Amino acid sequence: MRAKPSRAVTTEEIEALRRDGAVLIKGVLTPEWVDVLAEGLDAAIAVPDTMTHDLGPELRSDQFPSAHSPALRRIVDESPVAEIAGRAAQSPVRFYMDQLFYKPQGHVPPTPWHQDTCYYNVEGHHLIRTWVSPDPVPRDASIEVVRGSHLWNVTYRSLAGRDPELDAEAREIQEKAVPGVPMLGVEAHQGWSYFSGVRDMSAPLVPDIEAHRDSYEILGWDFEPGDVLVFHAHILHGARGDITSDHARRAHALLWAGHDVRYLHRIGQIIPDPAGLYAHEPKTGQPLGDFPDVFPLAWAPGE
Repeated sequence: MRAKPSRAVTTEEIEALRRDGAVLIKGVLTPEWVDVLAEGLDAAIAVPDTMTHDLGPELRSDQFPSAHSPALRRIVDESPVAEIAGRAAQSPVRFYMDQLFYKPQGHVPPTPWHQDTCYYNVEGHHLIRTWVSPDPVPRDASIEVVRGSHLWNVTYRSLAGRDPELDAEAREIQEKAVPGVPMLGVEAHQGWSYFSGVRDMSAPLVPDIEAHRDSYEILGWDFEPGDVLVFHAHILHGARGDITSDHARRAHALLWAGHDVRYLHRIGQIIPDPAGLYAHEPKTGQPLGDFPDVFPLAWAPGE
């Protein structure tokens, strides 16, 4: 049985997600679930694997950490997070994948502005992120979003990946891409690398939000343990930094697929599909509901 949120998601919060593309839902996880989250993140941090990548000395990212952290698997399967995502988005949701982001104590680097959709082989308006942390994260170090950018109908170029215009070998990989198969660089025989995917150079560059902050309506929040940040995967977002923190920032980001999310083979796939999907040889346009063994229904209205 999935645990219930400590309070209901309000009509105002639902409207904020629809209108703004993001909403901080305060105090919906009990202290017990915050403890499970901390346990799961610490376990994953302690045991790096082939999906662990140091994006510089002050930021680590892990893909699919719940695959080897039982406590994080409980966050996926038993915690109220799926219901919070579904109620905020007004959609049934399927679990797609999760990530761990770790910034150690000390200098906190900023996270550049980006979208999430360009990294995955899926598309749909109800592609929803939840971001949770067992650590307090002040406004000047937490996630910011460009209000309403989830409605711009533009998919921007990924920030990571090999540049096919500069790398002949990468260009050859891109030309031989097979739908449903992750596009890896020459490092593939050594294990998947976050930076070995080939970027789609036909996609437009992310606007220089930071240089023109006054031209955009930027939302941000002071995050406390027990809060859940919910946002559309298509929204432009980043995180402020260049401050000094007296504690590490541990974060668990989960991606949930709503009712309209379909498979889309992207030229510039960076993050591989969930492992169980490859045997199905998915085709562009297929609903994720066609693969219930890979993407079981996590929450639906009426539950």
